[in-house]
Amino acid sequence: SRVLIMTIYLQKFGTMLISRPAGREAWLAAQAYVLPKSTSEKIAIDFSGVEVLAPSWADEFITPLVERQGKENVEFQNTENSSVKATLELLFDYKTGAPPK
Repeated sequence: SRVLIMTIYLQKFGTMLISRPAGREAWLAAQAYVLPKSTSEKIAIDFSGVEVLAPSWADEFITPLVERQGKENVEFQNTENSSVKATLELLFDYKTGAPPK
């Protein structure tokens, strides 16, 4: 059976993902409208179009998402942007000691 992956395009929340309150707001909106009911479903987070990803925004959105779905069920796509890459490395080294996949 094929595993379906839901993709969340962070660009829908803007190209400059900077402040903690904005990250929290995006997380609450995603919980209400986007996230699957099942916490075992695979989710892809797509960073295409994101120009700046600040650690504070990411900590409010990505950290709880990974905690909710499990690290094994979250994958990151289009992470070539240096801001995105640096934030993910910082967040996941700090939080888990493991780099994102």
